[in-house]
Amino acid sequence: MTREKLIQLIRQRNSYLCVGLDTDIELLPSHLLGESDPVFEFNKAIIDATRPYCVAYKINTAFYEAMGAAGWSTMEKTVAYIGKEHFLIADAKRGDIGNTSRQYARAFFDTLPFNAITVAPYMGKDSVAPFLEFAGKWTIVLGLTSNPGAADFEMLSTSDGLLYEQVLKKVSDWGRPDNLMFVVGATQADSFTHIRSICPSHFLLVPGVGAQGGSLKEISLKAMNDDIGILVNVSRAIIYASSAKDYAQAAADVAKAYQQEMSLYL
Repeated sequence: MTREKLIQLIRQRNSYLCVGLDTDIELLPSHLLGESDPVFEFNKAIIDATRPYCVAYKINTAFYEAMGAAGWSTMEKTVAYIGKEHFLIADAKRGDIGNTSRQYARAFFDTLPFNAITVAPYMGKDSVAPFLEFAGKWTIVLGLTSNPGAADFEMLSTSDGLLYEQVLKKVSDWGRPDNLMFVVGATQADSFTHIRSICPSHFLLVPGVGAQGGSLKEISLKAMNDDIGILVNVSRAIIYASSAKDYAQAAADVAKAYQQEMSLYL
């Protein structure tokens, strides 16, 4: 999906919501556990319920890989069910030496038709560059994350600013605003104004709204640029809005509430 198509989709739906399908089989409503593929049945219902209110889905691959070959099959079926009308992110956090990264990119861009993949930049340019070589695909590099451990390395002082600032500055030159995004956690809201001064044109994928307590209003006001420039991911607060048989309707209600609030900021 091109940058222009993504922006158009956001404006058409008055939404920059990304629904995270971090589907944990241990948290599924009990009535689904008798299904042959309970995770897929859960995902289908969530997708059907939330399609009108979001522009993207983010699949956290760990929850599927943990189930072995069956989990990978579930992920493939989920990707196919979502289709091509939403921006599709593989939250895989890959990144390795060049030839290995190229195989990761093939796995998620060719074998599975994801639009984007999350990548860790720790190993440097040659570990990120193979992902950026795929036309029409996006690389989403970890910038400033929402977890407490972000302080261990990302917030370390260097002679030229904080380490995450150096990541944003350097990585911005490796790609373009039409194939490169950054992950910036919603719990780091006070940093968004400064982050926008470093990468004013790039899209930001923003986790941490919902269960982690980030403020949608604060993020929207501080992180948007002229092209909107943000995708706000919400996972647990939507997909686990109910643990009963009404889980899909509950997910729809929460997703709609986020979409309606987002429409106020667009």
